[in-house]
Amino acid sequence: MSDSVFYQGLTLLGFLALGHLVLKHTFKLLKGFRVHILSRWWRVNLKKYGGWAVVTGATDGIGKCYAKELAKRGFNVVLISRTLEKLQKVAAEIEQQSGRKTRIIQADFTGGAEIYPKIEEGLKDLDIGILVNNVGMSKAAPTGFLSSGDLNKSITDMMNCNVLSMLHMIRILLPRMVERKKGLIINISSEAGTHPYPRITLYSATKVFMDYFSRSLNIDYQSKGVTVQSVMPLMVSTNMTLNTKPNLLVKTADDYAREALNTAGLTSRTSGCLSHTIQSFVLDLFLAECVMSSKILAWIARRTLRLLLRIRKVD
Repeated sequence: MSDSVFYQGLTLLGFLALGHLVLKHTFKLLKGFRVHILSRWWRVNLKKYGGWAVVTGATDGIGKCYAKELAKRGFNVVLISRTLEKLQKVAAEIEQQSGRKTRIIQADFTGGAEIYPKIEEGLKDLDIGILVNNVGMSKAAPTGFLSSGDLNKSITDMMNCNVLSMLHMIRILLPRMVERKKGLIINISSEAGTHPYPRITLYSATKVFMDYFSRSLNIDYQSKGVTVQSVMPLMVSTNMTLNTKPNLLVKTADDYAREALNTAGLTSRTSGCLSHTIQSFVLDLFLAECVMSSKILAWIARRTLRLLLRIRKVD
């Protein structure tokens, strides 16, 4: 083979690789435009899934705002959370603002399998089309795995709340969705589930599980009429983030829930809003460039800890 033929072959391969990248990113841009821009006016009709929606962790933050947004879009809503007084207050707000029906179920998701018969009983006679697995918990501040006070309790509570709650709620409702050949399951994961994050190790790992389980389940059951969406927010102003002041990077819970719900039925995995999608893309580039350097990740963790402590002092 002559040198000229060899170099021509390399040039052709280079053009093919470039063309692949251009097409790939063009498709992503067009899809992003449909998911995050056009969806503000051109929404999927979620009412096709059924008349009721179930939201866990529904009395604060993203969960509360998902419940309110679903009610605005015509759903009756089942609110499941730990504190009865908060459940009653949110239910009254939703009924007054939207005119939709509500039902409340008090449950502490840090509990084990014993809490789910009561939940199952409370849901048995409803036409449930949407399940939002939002309930979750994290440590008060980023620390090493062994620096969690009562480590045994921390492990049990977080696994029950962040992982087992999702599995049991899906176990309860997925068979009914499959039988009806329609349903939407929204699992609220986190950007912390996209890469290893030291100092929030256990929380990050639970969100990885949520994301991977959601993606696999969607492949298994999409042909049966059930869509499973993994939602991976970055910073949203909630109690979990110490009510960080909203800005270009930090969304209010109301805005985030509205924009994230617009993406339902359009994509099975999303950061939820345009701002977070851009941030996630930049983080992916940055961390890939660093080849997931442990020093870089440790630096990010330290900066996050300082930010949270500074916010806490201000509050």
